[in-house]
Amino acid sequence: MQCALDSKGRVESGVGYVKKNFLHGLDLTDFSTIQAAAQVWLDTIANVRIHGETQQRPVDLLAQECPHLGPVNPHPYDLAHTSTSVASSQFRITLDTNQYSVPSAYAHRRLTVKAYPDRVCIYFDNQLIARHPRRYGRHQDIEDPDHAKGLIAQRSRAREQRLMMRFLALSPDAAAYYDGLEQRRLNARHHVRKILALAEIYPVDVVARAIADGLAFQAFSAEYITNILETRARALPEPGPLQLTRRHDLLDIDIAPPDLNAYEVNDHDPE
Repeated sequence: MQCALDSKGRVESGVGYVKKNFLHGLDLTDFSTIQAAAQVWLDTIANVRIHGETQQRPVDLLAQECPHLGPVNPHPYDLAHTSTSVASSQFRITLDTNQYSVPSAYAHRRLTVKAYPDRVCIYFDNQLIARHPRRYGRHQDIEDPDHAKGLIAQRSRAREQRLMMRFLALSPDAAAYYDGLEQRRLNARHHVRKILALAEIYPVDVVARAIADGLAFQAFSAEYITNILETRARALPEPGPLQLTRRHDLLDIDIAPPDLNAYEVNDHDPE
C-alpha cells in the first residue's frame, strides 16, 4: 500500500512540475502549437537539468536505457465493442436497430461484429469481409452495392440454366440446334429466347418440327424458325372427297336426261 502511495506521489509530482515550469504563464493562441512548444521545453530545460533525486540529467539516463527498451506495440489497443451476429437471408447484420450489409456469400453465417465510434467492421474467421461508416440513426439500411453482385450473378446463372432446360425440352434436336446457333450466331441465347416465345404461340410439336427442319437445312436463327412456322400456318389443307352421310341425299340428286340423238338412225344414210 505504501509503495502504491509513493508511486502515486511521484506521478503527481511530475504533473505538478509540468504545470509550474511549462504551462505556467504560457500564452498559446492555438492549441495545436502546444506539441512544438513542449518539445522545445523538453530539449532545452526539462531533459537537460540535473534531476533532484537521481542527480543526473534525464537525457543521459534515457541514452543508457534505450538499448534495453522494447519496440512499441505496432497494434494499438482495440477499443471496439465486439459481438457476434448471424447474417440474415438478405445478407445483413443488425447493430443498434440498423442493418449493415455483408457479401451475399455470407448469408446465414455467424459473424463477428466490431463496433467502433466511427465505423463497423465485420469479420468471418478473423478475416475482414465488410466495413461501413457507423450510423447512429434508427432502423437504417447501410448497403455496399458490391455485396449484392455475387447474388445477382448467381440468380442470372440460375435464370440462364432454366432457360436452357426449357429449350432442350422442346425437341430431341434442340441440343444440336443450339450448337449450330453458337457456331453461327454472336448471341445464341437471344435466339433461344425468341424460339421459346414462339413456343408460347404455336403448339410445341409444331415448333419441334420446325427445329428439326431448321437443323436439316442448316438454317440457324429464330428468324428461320419463325419463317417455317408462318409458312406452314398459311398453307391450305388439300380438299378431301365429298362424303354423303345420309341416304336420302342420294335421292335428291338432279340428273339431266340423256341426249339420245346420237342413237337415232338417219333414213338417208346408206346401209
